[in-house]
Amino acid sequence: WCLKLIRLKQWYQRRVRGVTYRRRLSYNTKSNKVLLTKTPGGKLVFHYSTKKTKVSKCGDCKRPLRGVPAVRPTKLAGLSKRVKGVSRTYGGSKCSGCVRSRIIRAFLIEEQKIVARVLKAQTKK
Repeated sequence: WCLKLIRLKQWYQRRVRGVTYRRRLSYNTKSNKVLLTKTPGGKLVFHYSTKKTKVSKCGDCKRPLRGVPAVRPTKLAGLSKRVKGVSRTYGGSKCSGCVRSRIIRAFLIEEQKIVARVLKAQTKK
């Protein structure tokens, strides 16, 4: 309720003081969030805030990925490849535990196939 009160106060100050947006977008959308700020000259102006970042999550277990920075997509595009992910198979999309379990599962499936082939050969004899 405290945040609502602050927002209501800011909205009221905006209405009373006649502060307008500084950019072209004139609607209260997610990408157009502003903070009412007083400059050293005593003037009320809007300061635009950036969207909050989210941590990248593992595609399988949905746990946060280590070694991948939590930045907006535009900033992520500017980062070098070694910063974006971990130098491992499925580096920037799966966590180490899930990769390990995938490798073990694939190995066991292959082993099972070999065992089945051997048993089939034995029954033929």
